[in-house]
Amino acid sequence: MTAPSRPRAPVSRTPRAAPADIPGAAARLAALRMVDAVLRRGDPLDQAAPPLLRPVPRADDRALAQAIAQETLRWLVDLDALIDSATAQILPDDAKARAVLRLMLVQVQRLCLPPHAVIATGLPLLGGGPRRLAHGVFSTLLGRGLAAALPATPTLPAPVAARWAAAWPDRVAAIAAGLAEPPPLDLTLADPARTAEWAERLGGTSLMPGHVRLARGGAVEALEGFAEGAWWVQDLAATIPARLLGAPEVGAGIGRRALDLCAAPGGKTLQLAAAGWDVTALDKSARRLDRLRDNLARTGLSAQIVTADACDWTPDAPFDAILIDAPCSATGTCRRHPDVLHRLAAIDDLTALQGALLARAAGWLNPGGTLVYAVCSLEPAEGEAQAQQFGNRLMPDPIIAAELPEGLVPTGQGWLRTDPGMVAGAGGLDGFFAARWRREA
Repeated sequence: MTAPSRPRAPVSRTPRAAPADIPGAAARLAALRMVDAVLRRGDPLDQAAPPLLRPVPRADDRALAQAIAQETLRWLVDLDALIDSATAQILPDDAKARAVLRLMLVQVQRLCLPPHAVIATGLPLLGGGPRRLAHGVFSTLLGRGLAAALPATPTLPAPVAARWAAAWPDRVAAIAAGLAEPPPLDLTLADPARTAEWAERLGGTSLMPGHVRLARGGAVEALEGFAEGAWWVQDLAATIPARLLGAPEVGAGIGRRALDLCAAPGGKTLQLAAAGWDVTALDKSARRLDRLRDNLARTGLSAQIVTADACDWTPDAPFDAILIDAPCSATGTCRRHPDVLHRLAAIDDLTALQGALLARAAGWLNPGGTLVYAVCSLEPAEGEAQAQQFGNRLMPDPIIAAELPEGLVPTGQGWLRTDPGMVAGAGGLDGFFAARWRREA
């Protein structure tokens, strides 16, 4: 699972424009530029994509461009190994031919597109010698057939493999295997009592009350129940922290106040609101809170939205429950956001912020109140180490197996640790850490 140790330079400079008269070429150019934005500038893919996709006229071509970019980043190490196996001299990492070949190979091997279409839309991104080189390498690898196939499991980038092998020596292979396919679509229901009904209506399965899992494909907005606000999209693992406060049981929060700290984009706020909590949703990003407002309007749920920096803000009154879904490296979301494997944020800055949020929030609880800390990270420094450092400033409230989906168990300390290799037979889930404390009454 470990990548070669060959040093990686910045990738291709701004790609040339694709001929407008070649059908599908605009999608390939957008994909190329998205990958470039991630690898060269360190931009998150979901932030880089919208402006780069704007010139692509067709919705299906925009979806294709995004799929090409995601799968290229998911299999990047293995794509580069294939390219290197077919060249007399190793291409520089910033070579345009390497950048285009990555996209061409992933379209054939992962998206099952016909080689002639891949050649017709890929080679126009290059000119002169690089074009001839890319055509030759691509033809050579096609001629090898199965001998040039991608492995069953993506190879992790070397720094990621080293960190996770040290942190999770018994899990790193399963984590890598969990990244091989994009995840299914998870829905959280506003009314958990209708779980069986919605699973049948949507043709899905459920791994716990209030959850429905569907196969990927199709527009979310076109699914039954979207317009009426019966559900929202949320990974199964991401639902667990709010469940540890009593959601999704309807009525669990009636008469009690909850704070969702760092709330955007808002799935946990919706869970708490649906369970009857009087929710304050705080985040410093006004843009991301707009998405929460849209979902509140669609679902008919309510919450008080506060745009503020949690490190500067102070509540008017204490809360009965506080959920901190802290800013983090987001490496636990790598199966749906493979770009995180190639642009790790500064962990030291994040852990300092996480510790500060925990310390501040601990003073905002009513007697008997509950605090849940969570991160969508596979880095122990952001999860286990934070819980250990926080220690007994509040009374530990261990998580129990009955609160979790089947197949998950708490750690010996009463914490939760998930990774993309868990519940693999049912479609897997994101990597998360969660811990819970209670203020003595």
